[in-house]
Amino acid sequence: MLRSDCIGGFMKEHVSLACAAALAVAGCSTTGGSDGVASASAKDWDAPVGADGNAPFPSTYTPYPGRPTALVGATVYDGTGGRIDNGTVLFRDGKVVAIGDASLSTEGYDLIDGSGKFVTPGIIDIHSHLGDYPTPSVAAHSDGNEATKPMTPEVWAEHSVWPQDPGFTRALANGGITALQILPGSANLTGGRSVTLKNVAARTVQGMKFPGAPYGMKMACGENPKRVYGGKGRTPSTRMGNFAVNRQMWLDAQAYDGKKRDLGKETLKGVLDGEILIHNHCYRADEMALVMDMAKEMGYKVTAFHHAVEAYKIGDLLRENDVCSAIWADWYGFKMEAYDGILENAAFLRQAGACVVVHSDDANGIQRLNQEAAKAQAAGRRVGIDIPDAEVIGWITLNAAKAMGIDEMTGSLEPGKMADVVLWNDDPLSVYARPEKVWIDGALMYDAMDRKRRPVSDFELGQPGEGDVK
Repeated sequence: MLRSDCIGGFMKEHVSLACAAALAVAGCSTTGGSDGVASASAKDWDAPVGADGNAPFPSTYTPYPGRPTALVGATVYDGTGGRIDNGTVLFRDGKVVAIGDASLSTEGYDLIDGSGKFVTPGIIDIHSHLGDYPTPSVAAHSDGNEATKPMTPEVWAEHSVWPQDPGFTRALANGGITALQILPGSANLTGGRSVTLKNVAARTVQGMKFPGAPYGMKMACGENPKRVYGGKGRTPSTRMGNFAVNRQMWLDAQAYDGKKRDLGKETLKGVLDGEILIHNHCYRADEMALVMDMAKEMGYKVTAFHHAVEAYKIGDLLRENDVCSAIWADWYGFKMEAYDGILENAAFLRQAGACVVVHSDDANGIQRLNQEAAKAQAAGRRVGIDIPDAEVIGWITLNAAKAMGIDEMTGSLEPGKMADVVLWNDDPLSVYARPEKVWIDGALMYDAMDRKRRPVSDFELGQPGEGDVK
């Protein structure tokens, strides 16, 4: 039901998640806005499906209405490694129409002057726990680890996601985040399915689900599972126990015939069939090598190792196995398996020809992935590895999209792709840069210059602010 304050009073100045979503459901996003431009409906995309061929929790995402827009005069990083000075980006009907220089015709488009500013694809975080470890961080909100047994492939992260988490709007406004993967935690060897979301206001998680995005499955190796379950006096309590439990899980999954439904084995079968992507929490190089060997033995593929602080030691193996490393710029040393991390990790991986993704794993870090990428670039420069700015932008856009299986739809500014776009007030690899405007599927979802385009979570609306009566 539409709340009465959605169109008056305080809501004229601040768009809430529930109100924005309700207005979309009321019809404006399926028929287009006052500009008469039709928006794509959810039916234009194939929803992810379960192992039985049905979609029990399908995406109901529908793009918000947008206007034909031309960004002109900005420096454009397209996400594929290309840079255009004094560039032009055209988008309408939710899609990128063209990208090029100042000679592109902008007739029929709303003009936005980007002189002195920068344009990138929407920023994508491959590793987030927003919604299943939301703000405020209290025990009642701890929904990311089903730490009751070491293997829980049957659980789905989306069933823990709280759409009102204020972290979503902060990631949009401060970090230009347009899409993100929500993962279960790393207490378990197999943590369950991940979900990819569009970073939009919605009343339900299905309203945020990225249409057509494949599911991922979270796995973990090393200290976390052996500490959690060894502490409970049960297997696994060692790294060799980790691998034994994992291999038996895959052997059991190979024997699954589907005659009697088993939710966990349905997920594992999806992995073995190549429909669900493996995202593996792993720190040490030797364990990553062992996991890749186990994947070959059991017939699945690791899409990305996450955290991967020692990935620089096996860049050639990662390249040969087509495995991305989703890493931090400078987190290391906080436990033994993170002890040998180095600032040059991303640079050495790039030098080896391996896939680099910069991730957050943090509600604050997601708000400045651009700065994290810049720090990793700077560390490489200090040891003589000079990586172009345009390529570094790909670490937080297209490379992330590839590892999440959504690169045909987003991650770069190419004709036909979703118009997920950020206009920055400065060089995005500068500490001074902030998103000025953010579009998702061509709809202006954030505008630093317009208070009506600064959405806030419903949860925050009831909290006393500065100057309010307490």
